[in-house]
Amino acid sequence: MNANTRRKHILDAIEKADAPISASALAGKLDVSRQIIVGDVALLRAQGHEITATSRGYIVSQSRDENKFFGKVACQHTAEATQSELYIIVDLGGIIVNVIVEHELYGEITGCLNLKNRDDVDAFLARVKSSEAKLLAELTQGVHLHTIACRDKAHFEGIVQALKAQGFLFEN
Repeated sequence: MNANTRRKHILDAIEKADAPISASALAGKLDVSRQIIVGDVALLRAQGHEITATSRGYIVSQSRDENKFFGKVACQHTAEATQSELYIIVDLGGIIVNVIVEHELYGEITGCLNLKNRDDVDAFLARVKSSEAKLLAELTQGVHLHTIACRDKAHFEGIVQALKAQGFLFEN
């Protein structure tokens, strides 16, 4: 199979998947290395395809039209409080699109999350634990932003108030 055909297969697989699909899974399916898949996805992005890499694999990026409201919230808490923070957001129907930190050397660093429910949160935190990786917020004394997708602005404000009630909002 040539590279263009392989990229079409990759794009089709990602678009049709009900859940994130990993580079390793795609590599096994197409009998190439994981690195070939990563390169192909980079080229697909360069061609304008909206593909997001999450901690669980590739997804087609959500269109701004699919959700009515996107908001950002600034938070600060310990690593141990991360599960509680994320549960509040997903329990109230929000989708945690990403986490953003401002690093002194690299500037803004964004991690794509796409967490929609407690199972997603648990799977993400299990990967953090098993990989012994640090959360991005640990680089910035717990200060971080989340982009949250939800039904409307009122719904977003409810999530903000719940985070505030638990002391998770960053207030300088």
